[in-house]
Amino acid sequence: MSEAGIRPEIGLRVDAGGIKTNYLDVGAGTPVVLVHGSGPGVTAYANWRLTLPALAPHVRALALDMVGFGFTDRPSDVVYGMETWTNHLLAFLDALELERVSVVGNSFGGALALRLAADHPDRVDRLVLMGSAGLSWPVTDGLDAVWGYEPSVANMRALLDLFAYDRGLVTDELAEVRYRASIEAGVQEAFAAMFPAPRQRWLDAMATREDRVAAIEAATLVVHGRHDRVVPLESSQRLAALIPDADLVVFARCGHWTQIERADDFNALLVRFLTGGGGRA
Repeated sequence: MSEAGIRPEIGLRVDAGGIKTNYLDVGAGTPVVLVHGSGPGVTAYANWRLTLPALAPHVRALALDMVGFGFTDRPSDVVYGMETWTNHLLAFLDALELERVSVVGNSFGGALALRLAADHPDRVDRLVLMGSAGLSWPVTDGLDAVWGYEPSVANMRALLDLFAYDRGLVTDELAEVRYRASIEAGVQEAFAAMFPAPRQRWLDAMATREDRVAAIEAATLVVHGRHDRVVPLESSQRLAALIPDADLVVFARCGHWTQIERADDFNALLVRFLTGGGGRA
């Protein structure tokens, strides 16, 4: 899964459409691809470190660093945007010969998962959208702060406070770790190029047309934290209303970090949904 356990965020590498892509691969069986969010310094490991071990006994879980993030290569000529990211995700599936997968997307990753399901329905089995972007809504102060991050420990601490409902989860040590991740070689330069102000245009560019969302046939689980200050709860409520075969689960006492703040509950829900056992939600 990782480089001899020395750096657990560094896993295997595959050439996905000419981009050397870092990914984690655990478990066996039905493939499930997990797509991270767009916070500064994010990696697949940071986003899904509590989820992957829970999925591994049940499915084959793969979590990649999308181009521009983590330890995936950043070609000098890359133009960041939905077309680039969607093509990268498709190329990753092709490189690993994964014809059809379930997809779990968090926030920005949810927007990518949604677009994949709309544009390539033959490639998507089940769909999980957690704190997901993918529709148009007025950019929140929280998202504006996330995308406008300037590297410092204090700024990272403020962002982590935004993500979490339970501030007890946010320690100085965690802020330091995430800050250091955000200043790895090339990371901040790529991040700054993705979402420059004004940021409403980038959120709108991630949106999939509502008529196309309503045409998605995949069984879908929509998950949101009631106290999310980055992506509004109303976004998930709209997604669940539009997608014909969608269940919506809202976690109380939870912000944008559902997979961390309510990890046990989220993981149990995810396993049940992805394996088709014990009902939908």
